[in-house]
Amino acid sequence: MLFCPYCANNLTIGDREDSADKCWICPTCPYQFIIDRQISMRTHLKRKQVDDVLGGKEAWANVDKIDAACPKCDFRKAYFRQLQIRSADEPMTTFYKCVECSHQWREVRYPQLCLDV
Repeated sequence: MLFCPYCANNLTIGDREDSADKCWICPTCPYQFIIDRQISMRTHLKRKQVDDVLGGKEAWANVDKIDAACPKCDFRKAYFRQLQIRSADEPMTTFYKCVECSHQWREVRYPQLCLDV
């Protein structure tokens, strides 16, 4: 993917108006770049770890404890924190981390549908 050096918009491939040559064209400004040779670029993306996305180790630094049963070791105390990971009109997701074995799990609450009949 190439970007316009003047307005930073994404360039598209098209035909020049005055010839049959292919060129990179900016859809918002008059910038054109003639393609005179084959261009091949490969970009390797680095995936983020899930912990990085959710805050990493620091996210559990100052959280409170609650009475919650660990599904792995059945210990009755866990750290918890809440994040809004879905749309704003959905309830928050509660993440737990067992005090004893450090197992992590989450609780997702779904809104209940109420209908008047």
